[in-house]
Amino acid sequence: MINLKATRILIVEDEEKLAKLEADYLQNAGFATDSLADGDAVIPWVKEHHPDLILLDLMLPGRDGLSICREIRSFSTTPIIMITARIEEIDRADDYICKPFSPREMVARVKAVLRRLQPQFADHQALTLKLDEHSFRVLAEGHEIELTAVEFQLLQALYQQPGRIFSRSKLMDLIYQDQRIVSDRTIDSHIKKLRKKLAGLLPGQELIHSVYGAGYRYDPEDRAAD
Repeated sequence: MINLKATRILIVEDEEKLAKLEADYLQNAGFATDSLADGDAVIPWVKEHHPDLILLDLMLPGRDGLSICREIRSFSTTPIIMITARIEEIDRADDYICKPFSPREMVARVKAVLRRLQPQFADHQALTLKLDEHSFRVLAEGHEIELTAVEFQLLQALYQQPGRIFSRSKLMDLIYQDQRIVSDRTIDSHIKKLRKKLAGLLPGQELIHSVYGAGYRYDPEDRAAD
């Protein structure tokens, strides 16, 4: 579990109802929240209060989220998750969420980014898998399963970067380096089989999560998005 003590999330969102919904879900998950609706107010607030993570909407009155993100990056490494209805120049953000989105998914992404980028939030007792690339076996808690070569490569790619979202096209590039033509459904089919095998290894624990409109990520601690 994440250590939520004194974990403060800044919500930058000009839609009042959406900002309140985000705050409610984050507070229910144990986070403290602050909200801003005007883009011009963000930089001074961040410099004064130093939040642990920022949920930053792309379209804001006063100043857009993209320019805010770029300026924050000039003086701070505070994790930033962009909230956007369209994916564009978000390379300086640590993650992004596409509108419309599930509030539960938002909470899960916040936790994943904190674990990935700020080690003090990580649980040192988190689940560890052992991947044997010579036999395509996966071991955990005294049990093991055997995967196909493709399933193993998929798991290895996701496992090595927990919390990172991999698009289907990115996974295809990693798995099929001979550039053969495969469809998104091929990746989905392999992921489905991989999940089924992992469920046999660790019943009741979801390790690979679907991210609507984006792809897949590995996160053994995420329960909120299931």
